[in-house]
Amino acid sequence: MEIALVLVAVFSVLVAVMAVVWAVRRPAPVVADPGAPVVDATALAQQIGAEVKAQVAETAINALNSNTDQFLRLAEERMATVHEKTKGLLDPLGIQMKKLDETVGHLRSAHEKDRGAVDTLTSRLGLQLTELQTSTTTLSEALRSRTARGVWGENQLRNVIELAGMESYCDFTEQTSGENRDGAGVRPDVLVRLPNGAHLAVDAKVPLDAYLRAQEATDQALVDRELNNHAKALGEHVKELAKKRYWAVDDGSSPEFVVLFVPGESFLADALRVQPTLLQEAIKHRVLLASPVNLLALLWAVAGGWQQARVNEYAREVADLGKELYERVGKILGDVETTGKRLNSTVGAFNELIGSIDSRLLVTMRRFPDLGIGSENLPEMSEIETRARDLRAAELPSAVDELPDPEDSRG
Repeated sequence: MEIALVLVAVFSVLVAVMAVVWAVRRPAPVVADPGAPVVDATALAQQIGAEVKAQVAETAINALNSNTDQFLRLAEERMATVHEKTKGLLDPLGIQMKKLDETVGHLRSAHEKDRGAVDTLTSRLGLQLTELQTSTTTLSEALRSRTARGVWGENQLRNVIELAGMESYCDFTEQTSGENRDGAGVRPDVLVRLPNGAHLAVDAKVPLDAYLRAQEATDQALVDRELNNHAKALGEHVKELAKKRYWAVDDGSSPEFVVLFVPGESFLADALRVQPTLLQEAIKHRVLLASPVNLLALLWAVAGGWQQARVNEYAREVADLGKELYERVGKILGDVETTGKRLNSTVGAFNELIGSIDSRLLVTMRRFPDLGIGSENLPEMSEIETRARDLRAAELPSAVDELPDPEDSRG
């Protein structure tokens, strides 16, 4: 619109100039009144030409200033739009970065806590072993009652579980009742949950009557006989325990064995001394005989599995946050690429205007000095050669390349 107005104005001025030149060069008419003043046609033409040149220059400058102001205003509006859009994209990015930092910090804290827990558990193990050794000296007095013996066995089992750290890494339920796949009722003392959703049954009901009699006997023959009875009773209990099939309570992938917790190291050691094949026979029936130290090692392995499961969960969360962060950064880079294309389109339009002025307006304006109208040089107008830098990183999503070119949309 501005270019059309300039062209109309220039055309009008050219018509006026041509009229003045024609008037100057035609023969002067006969002056009727000799006393009338004589008009200098050349001076009049130069005066009119100077006024026309000044008016044309003022019109061109006004048009250029108007287009320059319009270009700057358009650029400011688009930059404000880009700023608001980028701000809206960076706010969620900051939130995701904060979440990622919190997750990594939580993972680091958990790692430091678990590393310190190893030293704590080692110290606790030494203390617990000392306590177990002390309690063995008074065992015969504390285990004379069946009820007291059962309570003591459950307490020993609980102490081993706490020493292994299972109260923090797994969920265990005492005295849980249920049925196996054969419909038989089962009730383990402890049901330890495993990281894969399966369970591990632990039974702490061990016959100790013969062992206690062996401890009270003073004759070696009587001691050997009672220890043999103790080993046989333990073997019979293994067979009864195997029939319950605790591992068949769930349809999951539970280990197909049950742990028989023997609450004292000497209980199991003396039985194996008089019947060395007891351990192998128990394994054939899918029963694992475990003293406190053996059960502690087993539960430590389970606790390590829970710890690794937690680390894997945090790693998956970090991976998910990283994926989301990568996608958001890619979206921002795509918007930056689009903004650059639109800025280049605006610069191209400005350069087209400069080219039009140079080829259609200034080429005519430069002819005025040849006609003796004006001698001052017209101001030079240059194109904007700087363009927005292309962002062509390999990490940009393919969707960026599929965006429409703003210059194509203009046509």
